[in-house]
Amino acid sequence: MLGRIRPSFIKRVSKQLVEKHRGELTKDFEENKLIIKDLIDVPTHKLLNRIAGYTTRLMTHKEIM
Repeated sequence: MLGRIRPSFIKRVSKQLVEKHRGELTKDFEENKLIIKDLIDVPTHKLLNRIAGYTTRLMTHKEIM
């Protein structure tokens, strides 16, 4: 099974959010979407969803490590 390839700017923004706001972010996509919407100015809804999705993925994987 192959995963989706995400643009590097989505990965970069998500990693920066996890580093700076780790305590505020959770493992829940809907909560992260609202938090990210307050933290940064995202021009489109689709981009917000993609950033929130990758951020949620990073949060779940960081907890395992």
